Parts: sequence; structure tokens; C-alpha cells
Amino acid sequence: MAFAGQAAIDKSMDASDLRIALFTGNYNYVRDGANQALNRLVAYLLQQGAAVRIYSPTVAKPALPPMGDIVSIPALPIPGRGEYRMPIMLPPRAKRDVQAFRPNIIHIGSPDLLGHRAVTLAHKLDIPAVASVHTRFETYPRYYGFSFMEPAVEAGLRRLYRRCDAIFAPSESMAQLLRDQRMNYNVGIWTRGIDREIFNPGRRNLEWRRGLGIADDIPVIGFVGRLVMEKGLDVFSETIARLERRGVTHKVLVVGEGPARDWFEGALPNGIFAGFQEGADLGRAVASMDVLFNPSVTETFGNVTLEAMATGLPVVAASATGSLSLVTDGVTGRLVQPGAIDAFADALGYYCANAEARRAAGEAGREVSRRFGWDEVNQALVDSYRRVIRQHKGGHRRSNPASSADAASGQIG
Repeated sequence: MAFAGQAAIDKSMDASDLRIALFTGNYNYVRDGANQALNRLVAYLLQQGAAVRIYSPTVAKPALPPMGDIVSIPALPIPGRGEYRMPIMLPPRAKRDVQAFRPNIIHIGSPDLLGHRAVTLAHKLDIPAVASVHTRFETYPRYYGFSFMEPAVEAGLRRLYRRCDAIFAPSESMAQLLRDQRMNYNVGIWTRGIDREIFNPGRRNLEWRRGLGIADDIPVIGFVGRLVMEKGLDVFSETIARLERRGVTHKVLVVGEGPARDWFEGALPNGIFAGFQEGADLGRAVASMDVLFNPSVTETFGNVTLEAMATGLPVVAASATGSLSLVTDGVTGRLVQPGAIDAFADALGYYCANAEARRAAGEAGREVSRRFGWDEVNQALVDSYRRVIRQHKGGHRRSNPASSADAASGQIG
């Protein structure tokens, strides 16, 4: 059914006419790049006069204050990763709330049961549904000994995303992967921004480094992010062990917390663990490194990569989605075949030994980072909302061949 009396929406639609229902399995109870991006988006939408309603699991003590109003969704802890919640249903009270809110577009931020139910609801209400892709979930099983499940996970993601009017990737490299995987035929870009007040070379603090026991002339290899195995912690630690066997002078600085911290500390006995940092403290920590090492292949964008580039650091990263759209090999850092320990060690060793190479790559990275501003990237998504709503009302709706078959089979929703 369609909303009775829904106002016509045309190309000149203003943001104040947007009514967005956002469904996500994690909005603020765990702090990560995806949640911070969603909260920034909602803050921007509200500032522009749009109406936003968030449907997500909640906890008593969230990791960050939420932007906007949240309707709590029933959820259970994910086995083995109890810090995350798994939505178990879209209850009738939430569906009534959605209908009372009267959205003109539904946005799903996670490919879970809640996302499936939200897309089904959008179909019933005859309003468009879009999805933002924040991580490569299909790669996660390999880090926990279940690589055989990857094709099934990818098929499940395809079944969901093909039922959406459009999906959005944070980088062109990720968008191309989604096209290659046949996730949807309408793949747009909602990239990420950088807060240059926080992330800039002026935040570098040698006194802070000395307080951690790092001499001024020792090159620091940094890791920034949640300490979970899917961030490539095994590759990082094996590479550092290789550097140590080669006698390369360096220190390792790890910024972040997570369930794999004990494992990571054991694998990096000489590493310095600074714990969770945020705001100006995070900017100081990143700027006080000398090179960022990001071996992850699960990133769809790589916020930490952009933040490091904004502070003037070269980045050594896996040649994978996200980093491919940010790092230019040999210019702003090095892109290395995923898992290639010796090649990673070669690249890190080069930057550790060559201060001029660090400076040149850092300056090039700063120049690239100037293209990314939060208001600009969020406005681009607002414009995409308008386009999708206009196309939906004009009859250009879900044309993916899998959509009707999947819905009819009862496998979705």
C-alpha cells in the first residue's frame, strides 16, 4: 500500500521534505567507523531540515550519544562477539511507528534480519529502499575458520541488495566490486569525510611519544582500529615479526580496543598499546606515528587510511577495496598484495629507513585528503535520495531479476 496523500516529490525537492527511516543493527552501542558515519549523516540531515527516525538495537550504556531519535529493536548478543547485537525481529509496534512517521525513503545500514524486514516493509508501503554497504561481510568467515561459508554469505547479501532500489558504496573500488558481484544494478557512492581540525600534521606531539617510551628518532609503525581478527591482525603481527628478524629499527604503536586485544598483545610483545582514543587525542596519536600499516581486506573505504593521509603519513595497505581508491602506489604509500608478508615488510622497511620518502608520501596524501569533506559527501547522498525517490515515483523501480523471484519464494522478509 502507498501512503494516502503523500506529497509529490520532484527534482527540486528540498532536504526539508525528506523523511528517512534508517534501519541498522548497530547505531551507537559500539563505536566504529560505520556507526560514526551514520551518526554524522543523521546530524547533517537534521541540520538541513529533514526528518529522520532510527530503528536499531539499544543498550543501557552506548559507546556514543546518538544523533536523532531511536526506536529500540529487540536483539540478542552475537555468539562469540557479545559486544554486537543481532536484531531478531521487526516488532508490530515498530511497524506502526514507521507508518505513523510516514517516511518517503527507507535506508538500511546493515544486511541482517532487520534489513530484510525493512526492505519488505518498504515494498508494502510502496516507497523506495536503499542500502549503504559498510564492510565486506562475505570475507568475515575466513578469519574464524569458516571460509567455506563465504559463497553462501555472498548469495545472502545479493538476495537482500537486489531488492533495494539502489545501494551505496563508500569508494569506487568497492562500488565496482559490488557491480562485479551482481549485488545491484544501481550502485552509487556515499564516501567518507575527514575532520581536518582533528587530523592534521600539527597534532604531532613528540612529548606524548616520549611518555610512551618512544625516542624522537625512532620511526613508528601504527595500527588504528578495532582489535578484531578481521582487521588483519595476523598479517600485521607476522609482518612486524619479519621486520624484527631483519633488524629494522622501529616501534609499533597500536591505537584501539577490541576483543582480540589479548591475542594481539601476545603476538606483538614489543608493541605499545595506547588503548582507545577519540577526538583530539586520536588526532594526536595518529599524527605522532610515522607510517600507517593497514593490512585489512574487509574495508569498504578505510577511514583510518584517510585520517592518516590527512596527518601527513605514508600508508602501507593491502591492495583491496577502500585502499585502492585512496592510496596511490609509490606516491602516497604502497599497495601490497593481501597477505604478502615479505612485500609488506619491504614497504615498511623502506619507509622506516627513509625519512625523505615518508615526507614526500605524506605531503601527497595530505593533498588527496583535501578532497574529502563531511558536508560535501553527505549532501551527495541527499541528492541521491532525491534521485531514487523521483525514479521510484516515476515508475523506474526495482528491476533486478532476482527481486520478484526471491520475494515470491518466501526466502526474504
